[in-house]
Formats: sequence, structure tokens, C-alpha cells
Amino acid sequence: MSVAGTYDTVVKSPMGDQKGTFTVVPGDDGNTFTGSMAGGMGSMDVKDGKINGDELTWAMDMTVPMPMTLNCKATVNGDQLTGTVNAGAFGDMALTGERQG
Repeated sequence: MSVAGTYDTVVKSPMGDQKGTFTVVPGDDGNTFTGSMAGGMGSMDVKDGKINGDELTWAMDMTVPMPMTLNCKATVNGDQLTGTVNAGAFGDMALTGERQG
């Protein structure tokens, strides 16, 4: 099953649950992807998105509430997405999501 799609996500952050919409658009090679994470604190574009089977890795540049690069990884199992968002000194935050549609 493709990892492509739009997922309703929740990140368990120190500031409480951050709900968002994560879009995965695989590249023609099937090994890379682009997309974005949009939520209450704005939208961040996926950087360096990689696909390895059902595993995704990517980075995002956050600007609010402070500038920082988030390093993310997730596994897609059916319509469920689970993983972590690493926020540097703040450590790993749990990421969960469900594919829309």
C-alpha cells in the first residue's frame, strides 16, 4: 500500500497536543517525498523526505514558537501513521495520525 495521502495528525508536545494535517506526495522514483505539515502554528514544508518501504523520514523547519529544525520519522501501517518528531534539546515527541478518506 502506498504511503501517499493526507493524514490527520497529533504531536504530543510539551505545549500540549498539536493537531495538524500531514500531506505525503511521493516522488516519481518512489524513494522520496514532498509535502507539508499544517496546524495551529502555521505550515511547514517537508525537507529531504525519504521513503523506505513503509517508513518515512523527513525534516521540517519550525519558526513558531522558536526557530528549530524538527527531525521526523514515522511508519505507515494501513491507514495509521506512528512515529516521532525530534525537537533537539526537547527530545522526541510522539506522532500519530490517520489517513483521511
